[in-house]
Amino acid sequence: MTTLALQTSDASGSERPARLRHELRAVHALVHRDLLRLAGQRTHTALMLVQPVLYLLILGGGLAALIPSASLGVGYQTYLFPGMLMMTVQMPAITVGVRLITDRERGYLRELLMAPVSRSTLLLGSCIGGTLAATAQGAVLLGLAGVVGLPYDPQLLVLLLAGMILASFTITALALALAVSLRRAETFHLMLGLVMMPLLFLSGAFFPLRAMPDWARALADANPLAYGVDLLRGCIALRAPDQRAVAGIEWAGWQPPLTLEAALLLAGGTMALLWAAHRFKRPE
Repeated sequence: MTTLALQTSDASGSERPARLRHELRAVHALVHRDLLRLAGQRTHTALMLVQPVLYLLILGGGLAALIPSASLGVGYQTYLFPGMLMMTVQMPAITVGVRLITDRERGYLRELLMAPVSRSTLLLGSCIGGTLAATAQGAVLLGLAGVVGLPYDPQLLVLLLAGMILASFTITALALALAVSLRRAETFHLMLGLVMMPLLFLSGAFFPLRAMPDWARALADANPLAYGVDLLRGCIALRAPDQRAVAGIEWAGWQPPLTLEAALLLAGGTMALLWAAHRFKRPE
């Protein structure tokens, strides 16, 4: 009996690393698929960058002459830059949710679920792939940092890239949490049209949160995009103190530190992904 128990224990112990490697290969395959799609859709990727670039150069350039720097702490284009980074990563991150619904409608998701891996692994792979694709698009916009008066400081660019990764992860996880609850892509697009643009305007991307009425500031305190924009502005202030914009998120007059904002974004994205994984385990 003792020998049999030891053999069973050894077999079980050797199966766990093999199972983990199998799950990690599935995650790698899904991430690789998303990156290949990004590389193969160059025209689509370029078109998604047009809107934030136009906002930054035309809207920002036009309003820069009308809005005094003293009211923002920096020039308007510099103030607008973190918001445009957030806009750039927002759409490709949301696309992951749309793709999940369309895969379900076309039957591709059912074939994918037949793979000998857990459903949570498939969802994690989609989330990581969407996060990296969104961050890659946002990284392209970092090339315009000098145009808006920011230095091409390697540490600053790394900080902004890290902030975009965190924001992309949170938005992707929220999009997946919504997508697993819906059956039709039209419903998903309708809800995004009603929610995403108001969230962007309530993020402080275009104007300071302190200029909003009290009810709008209360909504901004629960807006993940607001924490993402504020985190990116804080990263700029760390490496370029002369480009410190006016305060963004404030709780009763207290501005949370960047580490707390990053932790809240990470916690929000993690909880959304866990909830999506729980819903995704239901039979199709």
